[in-house]
Amino acid sequence: MSASSVNRRRILSLWLPRLPIDRIQRFFSSAGLGKTNHEPSIVVIKDNNALVIHALDEAAERLGLYIGQPLANARAMCPDLRVFDADTVADAKTLSDIADWCDRFTPLVALDPPHGLFLDITGCAHLFGGEAALLRTLVRALDRQGFAVSAAIAGTSVCARTLTRQVSGTIVADGGEAEAIRSFPVSALGAGEAITTGLRRAGLKTIGDVASRSASEITARFGARFSTLLAHALGQGDTPISPRKPLPDYIVEKRFAEPIATDTMIAMTLSRLADTLIASMEKQGKGARRLEAAFFRTDGVVRTITVETGRPVTRSAVVDRLFRERLDALADPLDPGFGFDMVRLSASRTEIVVQEQRDLDAHVHDNDELAALIDRIAARIGGKRVVVHLPEDTHIPEQAVLAAPAQHHLAAAMQAEWPARVESEPPLRPLRLFDKPELVTVPFATVPDGPPHQFTWRRVKHAVVRVEGPERIAMEWWRDGKQLTRDYFRIEDAEGLRYWIFRDGLYEGECFDNEGKPVPPKWYVHGLFA
Repeated sequence: MSASSVNRRRILSLWLPRLPIDRIQRFFSSAGLGKTNHEPSIVVIKDNNALVIHALDEAAERLGLYIGQPLANARAMCPDLRVFDADTVADAKTLSDIADWCDRFTPLVALDPPHGLFLDITGCAHLFGGEAALLRTLVRALDRQGFAVSAAIAGTSVCARTLTRQVSGTIVADGGEAEAIRSFPVSALGAGEAITTGLRRAGLKTIGDVASRSASEITARFGARFSTLLAHALGQGDTPISPRKPLPDYIVEKRFAEPIATDTMIAMTLSRLADTLIASMEKQGKGARRLEAAFFRTDGVVRTITVETGRPVTRSAVVDRLFRERLDALADPLDPGFGFDMVRLSASRTEIVVQEQRDLDAHVHDNDELAALIDRIAARIGGKRVVVHLPEDTHIPEQAVLAAPAQHHLAAAMQAEWPARVESEPPLRPLRLFDKPELVTVPFATVPDGPPHQFTWRRVKHAVVRVEGPERIAMEWWRDGKQLTRDYFRIEDAEGLRYWIFRDGLYEGECFDNEGKPVPPKWYVHGLFA
């Protein structure tokens, strides 16, 4: 066998022609409402202000109904027709769930909207007993889940897709694409109604008829896009599919002849997979920064759990502990249903591990412990909730500090330089700064640009006894929108509480009404001193 044939891509195309109605019938069945296939059922969608058939079950198809038929005509043919409204969002979600389940066969799964999928099974079919066995396993499993499915395997995605619309279960050998689809009607290419009609008017009724004409003739008459589509269908080159998820750097998995359902078995499986994964990465000097555990249920449901780390993980005990923390903290517990028949652990992001002196350097050891603590907390409550603060190069108070995820910015936070406080001087900035300045009521000020004598905040009146300021902060004039100048005051009330208050705008300079007359500026409290 030549190297070219070994490396030839193999694409499995799935088509679920009755996905919308199958989804509804599965819902009725799972809700205990009984099956709906005892009477003809259709799904309708609005098209040009008219309701037409979007999907139909086998019983409705036997009555002569078809997709695109007006609902009124369908009711005339079958008065007892059961009609459901289309839900394209729910259909897309169901297709995405099926794609997640197909990850058990290959990590390279792409959507073929509206009701299809592509699986790149190059080099992995032998794991399931060959292409024919893989195809049978996949179709039977989806059939048990309640889906009508058509599947085919070919060397190009276009050819495989064309086969699923005509003959299910076909496997085309390398180089046999042109012969396999030669007798199919031109509509099987899915080129659109206008091109299909044009081909038929030209006397080209089958794909073989079109293939017998020269490429230049086809391109001149129907465009380069259709010419390329035809070439790919005939096996002459192909465009790569676009997988839904990037391929992980490392993958290990465990399949079970008898599904597992207990927490103990799940934990033991994850621990063993972690040992294997870490051993594989260690050979190449890598550590994991993002880990993903996928649990495949026997009924087709897939549950995925992800953990991230601040530093590359090189020990399986750490991986095991992080997933235990994550599983214990799940708001929606891991429901095994009738059991998991496969568990997969993958490292979707890895980094080269830099060796450091850790025995004598206490600082490095402390950093490791801090990073491990942050990883454990993040695994339990979420990485976005554990933050560090970084200084920003701006004089606007609410923008001077950036809250960033601690797992990814711990090193930057430890090296950040903050303005030093002047000894024996009160702090210039409050200990607590509000996310949004809160409006206060100031009845009057000593002078238009002076501090207030009293103010009302949160329905409580405060008498001002001491004032420091003002500290004038001009907004960034190069930003879009009108931004007013602020005068900040450090104020102490009669109770001894200290506030950071500012006047937003300059009287007779920036604050005017619609008629151009000066109006009093607004006052805000921005923070509290200790």
